[in-house]
Amino acid sequence: MNASQPNPRPNGRTYPVRVGGVTIGGGAPIVVQSMIKTRTDDVAGTVRQIQRLARAGCELVRVAVPDTRAAAALPEIRSRVKVPLVADIHFDHRLALAAIRAGFDKVRINPGNIGPIWKVQEVIRAAHQTGVAIRVGVNAGSIEKKVLARHGHPTVAALLASLDQALEPFEQLGFKALVLSAKTTSFPDTVRVYQELARRYPYPLHLGVTEAGLPLAAAVRSAAALTPLLTQGIGDTVRISMTGDPVLEVAAAFELLATLGLRHHGPVVYSCPTCGRTRIDVARLTQKVQRAVRRFPKPYRIAVMGCVVNGPGEAREADYGIAGGAGKGVVFARGKVIRTCRESELLSALLAAIAEEA
Repeated sequence: MNASQPNPRPNGRTYPVRVGGVTIGGGAPIVVQSMIKTRTDDVAGTVRQIQRLARAGCELVRVAVPDTRAAAALPEIRSRVKVPLVADIHFDHRLALAAIRAGFDKVRINPGNIGPIWKVQEVIRAAHQTGVAIRVGVNAGSIEKKVLARHGHPTVAALLASLDQALEPFEQLGFKALVLSAKTTSFPDTVRVYQELARRYPYPLHLGVTEAGLPLAAAVRSAAALTPLLTQGIGDTVRISMTGDPVLEVAAAFELLATLGLRHHGPVVYSCPTCGRTRIDVARLTQKVQRAVRRFPKPYRIAVMGCVVNGPGEAREADYGIAGGAGKGVVFARGKVIRTCRESELLSALLAAIAEEA
């Protein structure tokens, strides 16, 4: 699609793309996804991790397919889980074809490293025949060699040129079940490249920051890059990549979307930073609250405060909350104290109050 054309998105929305039981784009809720960290040929370990992600609310799970041993495991993995699955493919188009035959719902390829165009066309035709979606993804570290040589560095212009080139066979064959991504570790480059993709193409966009780092750094870096895009209405599916447990990726993604008012996945727990007035272990209590309130499906705002003097007042916008003191505390709802109890009873009293309304 020519970059000089006006915004091709009808009413600002992307094409809807069906991936298993999930719709990406077209005004559907932003989809949260993650990626398996196990060896794919370890079927039991991979299935366990997929199931953990599904229980955490992950709506789309990506599985790396680096070789034929991994590809051989795909049918068994597919048969044992219900969540939509994406096969992550590099270099060998036959692995993408194997994933499609195995019943995976989507494949992720970078046409720049697949080889001759006929190989990409084979994948497109197989996906079209089976109703499988394709994510065309380019990263700063995998820009097509000729494009990189022309630009010298993995700049925004190089990422866009590489993706433009990668999309040619899809548009020639009229394949529209596409999701696009162009990832980099740079915050400003991430924002600029996705803004331009949103201007050029009607396809849904997968947002993420590649090689983001350990959980704390990854959450901060991803939030910094994705917030400007999400608040502009750019982005249809997200992954907050982390070095570590992928369940944390899902939690971080939902936390970001809830903070921006874009998605809610159960209760949101707030807690005070503590100070010299604090006489209870707020961090430990907050962790207990977070685990316990997962049973409630509604997006309640729940506050955990370390001071009975200021707690209910400062957290008056919370639906429910607790505030502790020297051996005792209060349970409050929407700024009003509803019960005073011993510190050891705070959690159970909070859960009972929520259950009365739930």
